[in-house]
This record gives sequence, structure tokens and C-alpha cells, in this order.
Amino acid sequence: MIITRSPLRITLGGGGTDLPSYYREFGGFLISAAVDRYIYINLSEPFRKEITVKYSKLECVEHVDQIQHTIVRECLKMLPLDPPWVEISSSADIPAGTGMGSSGSFTTALLKAIHTKRKSILHTDELAEQACHVEIDRLGEPIGKQDQYIAAFGGVTCFEFNQDDSVKAYPLQVSREVLYELEDNLVLFFTNTSRSASAILKDQNDRSKSKESDMLDNLHFIKELGLQTKTALENGNLAEFANLMNIHWQHKKKRSGGMSNPQIDAWYELGLKSGASGGKLIGAGGGGFLMFYCEEKTRLRHAMKQEGLTEVRFRFDYEGTKVLVS
Repeated sequence: MIITRSPLRITLGGGGTDLPSYYREFGGFLISAAVDRYIYINLSEPFRKEITVKYSKLECVEHVDQIQHTIVRECLKMLPLDPPWVEISSSADIPAGTGMGSSGSFTTALLKAIHTKRKSILHTDELAEQACHVEIDRLGEPIGKQDQYIAAFGGVTCFEFNQDDSVKAYPLQVSREVLYELEDNLVLFFTNTSRSASAILKDQNDRSKSKESDMLDNLHFIKELGLQTKTALENGNLAEFANLMNIHWQHKKKRSGGMSNPQIDAWYELGLKSGASGGKLIGAGGGGFLMFYCEEKTRLRHAMKQEGLTEVRFRFDYEGTKVLVS
């Protein structure tokens, strides 16, 4: 039996500039943080000569091409097992479709398990790039590279997405005291809504490809905000970080009408009135988690609880995708 896990993530700045339609033309930059909420993959040998995949559905098939779960199918086609019989099951600490990069975490954890089964060694950047290849190239998903890379690397990490498709990853140069304060003062609340990010990201992707000026200007600005966020955090200026979160969210909403809605906007304003100094919706938008920066959290927690929102507490993860049992 092989068990692997990959962390989920939150974006601290520059989100959206990791889509190939943007970075291949202009280069992208963002800061992402892995958190201690995980996707788990369990890979074992079955008793029967069949391929079994357990997730929200149960699949039992004879050939890889028959697998309906697209990521599992493409990973096994790219890295075939000999013999092909295998049982794969997955579980998650957070529901899918909540803006924390679950598909990228799933893919990296699955690839790590398959490589372990094949007794092959790959470096962290190779794992991330293989996961990107599966989701972006083989499956044609209109997504970026952030989720796969932060799941593989872990930590609070800066990523530069270069025009030649290469990615430079390096830790945010922040003091331990500032890192602890940042971790303590970021608060996540589930909006009780899950959604597929594909439609929102496809709209951004298509408009970037067609070089629509409003979309490109928005992403240029978001990238600059990401760089300013890096400077603020490395200087220990968390008040400026919170301010940049607010600016980011206001510009992010302009990318798509599906990014927010009146209820999310109301919760966001309530958060600011209840002690938060900055915030935004995590992920592509439309639902998932609201993240606030708040130093005095009692009033904020009470206000969100009154609205029926569930807090998910977290710490940063510094291990990335790893094998737990082999």
C-alpha cells in the first residue's frame, strides 16, 4: 500500500497571472502558501485483475481507457503500470470546488503515488511540471500552474512564470516573526458554496488570448500588486499587505461577472466592519472561501458565525507533496 498527500493552498498575491495565455506573452508572478489541509491518495494492489478507482463514484474497469475520472485516466496512460491492475482511492480535508487548488493537489499526490509504485525518482519541479502537463496539455483545462507547483513545493513560495514555460520557485524572504504573525492573522471562512472554476477561468483565458485590453490591463495590475505584496511582506509591513489584499479583490472582481455576487459582497463588507483590515475570495471566484487579514479576530468570528459561515483554521505546510506510507 502507498499513501501520499498534497497540501491545498491560498494565494497571497498575483493570482491569475499563472495562466499560459498570459505568462507566455508577458510573464507571470504570484505568491502562494501551502496549508495543512490535504488531498490523500491511497494506491494498492487489488485482489482481482481490474482497475478500481474510488472517489465520489466507484469505477471498476478492465482497461485504463475505460476510466471516467479524467485525471486518473491520463496519469495512468502517461505512466503505465505493469501489470496495470491497481486500486486507487482518494480523500480530502476540504471539498472540491472551493478555490484552494484541489485538482492540482490531487494530481500531484496521484503522480507521486504512481512514481513510488514504479520505483522512479523525480524532483519537485518535475512533479509539478508533470501535473501541469496532465491538466493543461493532456486534458486542455483552462487553468494556471500555481496549484500544481505550490502543492509540490509547499511553503510560502514565490513563483515566476516565464514566457518559455519555465517556472522559477523560491521561498518568500520573510522573518520568522512576520511569518508567524501572518499565519495567525489570516482567517478562512467557508461560504457554503462550491463551484467549478473552469467557466470563470475559460473566460479569462479566452479574453487574454484575444488580447482584450481590459483583461490584460487588469492582469498587468494584478501582477504589479503581487510584486508589491512581496515587498510589503519581506519588509514586515502587514498593514500594507492587508491594504493590497483589498485592492486586489476590487480589481479581481472586474475580470468576470461570475467572480462575486451580492451575498459574497455583503459578507466581505461585514468582515471589514467586524475588524478585518483586508480580505478577498480565494481562487477563481464564485464561491469557496473568504479570507480575511484580522488582528483582533473575536468580533469577526462572531459576525461570520452569525451569518452561518464556517471557519477553517490552518497553519502553513512546508513539506509539499510527500509519501506517507510505502
